[in-house]
Amino acid sequence: MQPTIAILCAGGPAPGINTVISTIAKVFLKDGYRVLGIHDGYKNLFHGEPELVDIDFHYADRIFPRGGSTLRMSRFKPKDHEFSTDFFVNHNIKLLVTIGGDDTASTANRLTKYLIANEVKIQNIHVPKTIDNDIPLPGRTPTFGFNSAKDEGVRIGNTVYEDARTSGNWFVISSMGRSAGHLAFEIGTSCHFPMIIIPEMFSKTEITMDGIVKLIISSMIKRTIDGVDHGVAIVSEGVFHFLSEEQIRNCGINFTFDEHGHPELGNVSKAHIFNILVQRKLKELGIDIKSRPVELGYELRCTRPVAYDLTLCTLLGMGVKKLFDEGVTGVVVSTSSKANIEGIPLKDLEDPETGKIPPRLVDMDSELANLVFSDLHVLTPLDYEKARKYLEHPEEFDFYKILNWDFDPKKIRPSYVG
Repeated sequence: MQPTIAILCAGGPAPGINTVISTIAKVFLKDGYRVLGIHDGYKNLFHGEPELVDIDFHYADRIFPRGGSTLRMSRFKPKDHEFSTDFFVNHNIKLLVTIGGDDTASTANRLTKYLIANEVKIQNIHVPKTIDNDIPLPGRTPTFGFNSAKDEGVRIGNTVYEDARTSGNWFVISSMGRSAGHLAFEIGTSCHFPMIIIPEMFSKTEITMDGIVKLIISSMIKRTIDGVDHGVAIVSEGVFHFLSEEQIRNCGINFTFDEHGHPELGNVSKAHIFNILVQRKLKELGIDIKSRPVELGYELRCTRPVAYDLTLCTLLGMGVKKLFDEGVTGVVVSTSSKANIEGIPLKDLEDPETGKIPPRLVDMDSELANLVFSDLHVLTPLDYEKARKYLEHPEEFDFYKILNWDFDPKKIRPSYVG
């Protein structure tokens, strides 16, 4: 039976998936391997026969620059007791390539251990994919798909900002990012948004709905007293994962609930929630500032990959073949600043207690973060006197007090206009 390479994708889409699949297929087909694509991720891999596609050169060549994934994806995560060797043995699989984020990598890590324990000689190499950029790759190497999603987000963000300037309004944007704020942070930085809110900002205080709303209004009032009647605030949806269920239930938004009684956040635009709460607070304060919601969500995930990701995904796909030829298994394929291929053992990335791969967060101590957050348009003690025209208690909207950050007036420009 012909030696076979199997490829599956799990989690959510990211630009560049097809580029990785195409590259892997081409380099293995040249060496006489059969290449099988597995639909629906891990979902049917251990439960009967999964739906498969034979990937030949023409198939691989067509999909190379496309967004989305030619292989249907699934978030199904099999338990250890569900693992089986049948598929691998029956199809003479020599290598399983998994393409996904931290959850997919964690499952691949468990599967590798299972295959070794059952003396099945199949290599497993994981290709790190996520627009969230939260897999802890060495040297802060970005995950593939992140730069393409960011590029599309910046395109939309700049258009939204132009609308804000043209109409004299504010926009509240929510962007994807489950536990890390890379996407919101870098889109906001690239668009010069006056307010950026990510989970990592709240290391010294609890994340609350009230705090998020006051941060946005802090920027609105700061710009108003500086003579600027427009702006955009971007919030990473990841903040929702740190809010208590009580806060979410009591925020005044009507949610649908799952069978366990939990609010179904996926059914609601996060930008809509934040914008409604901001508008309610502004009306309570008697402040006439209009704002509109914009959700940066699924439209980022299947955009066509930009040149950076086309190159990165080509390198990673070729890197899979290099590591396979070296006999490596149970690794994440990555690259260095010198474009060298590195195989990082999955066990080196996992948390020893949970076995899961912890997310890489925005480095709040980096010079970029320090410069960007010190330059946001926000109220500080230097603005209290002017802010009293709009706020009876401006200290409640002080950016630094809300976050419990130290305030250094030497690092803050008193005015951004004039």
